[in-house]
Amino acid sequence: MPDSYLKKALELLDIESRVIKELKKQIGPKFQQAVETIYHIEGKVIVAGMGKSGLVGRKLAATFSSTGTPSFFLHPSEAAHGDLGGICEGDLLLMISNSGETAELIDIIPSVRKLHIPTIGLLGNPDSCLAKKCDIALNVEVKSEACPLGVVPTASTIASTAMGDALAIALLDKRDFDKKDFADLHPGGSLGRRLLTTVEDLMHTGNEIPLDKIDQPVKDILITMTSKGLGIVGILNKNNELCGVITDGDLRRGLESGNDFLDSDAEEIMTENPKWINKTTLAIDALNTMEKHAITSLFVFNGSKMGEPIGIIHIHDILRYGIMS
Repeated sequence: MPDSYLKKALELLDIESRVIKELKKQIGPKFQQAVETIYHIEGKVIVAGMGKSGLVGRKLAATFSSTGTPSFFLHPSEAAHGDLGGICEGDLLLMISNSGETAELIDIIPSVRKLHIPTIGLLGNPDSCLAKKCDIALNVEVKSEACPLGVVPTASTIASTAMGDALAIALLDKRDFDKKDFADLHPGGSLGRRLLTTVEDLMHTGNEIPLDKIDQPVKDILITMTSKGLGIVGILNKNNELCGVITDGDLRRGLESGNDFLDSDAEEIMTENPKWINKTTLAIDALNTMEKHAITSLFVFNGSKMGEPIGIIHIHDILRYGIMS
């Protein structure tokens, strides 16, 4: 059948979905003990595994590290040839093995025991040698692999990955690890920019802020708007507090209304109670505010109410910085 491979793909996804659901039965006392043990170590989580389990281990080590639990991957074969020196007292060894009989992992257990560090296993065989040697053995057993041959690591790697992710996220919650903590560990790329960049980092300040007084004639407003190039001018009252804004759209519509428009005062055409933002607001939140209200700029203030603006941020400032890339 030409579409037989599609059927096999769907069957695989069904099997792996069931594997994840079955794992929920393993979230109990042993899982809690594993979380508490990792939480209380003073050092790092050393993750080890061979073959496909090793690839899962590399991923889990990265996930642990990025969510507040320092971790790195140790190749078991290299461990027996000097890399055991990377394990110190205060660390924890997390071993991944579907069979639970991986010789390279079993071989390093005696050396690890000398360091008196705890060991946790993500193991597909709860009666295996590693299950007996680990302090905590988490069962990630699957009934069969999801491939038609029954031998390609598919369901088993999904199970190990999911259980490792569950540990990492449980620890994230226990540590009260928040978005700011996450951002501090991800300063690069658009993710870091979204989580770290504030309005204050991108706003225009000083002479770049387009401002005029409430009694200024519109012709002066036009000059200010043209020179600043942001398509908006903030209007200040006699106390230098922002009381309104005039946009380039306001000017276009006014000019179409008649020749006397340029002699009008700012107060006659300004929009009162403009949208504004605090300098500590994340730039991505400022962008969301602009999109919600269909505006392109926000005046920036230093407190919880409007006064004299300390800056202005334009939608192009945020997009140019790559917040959404």
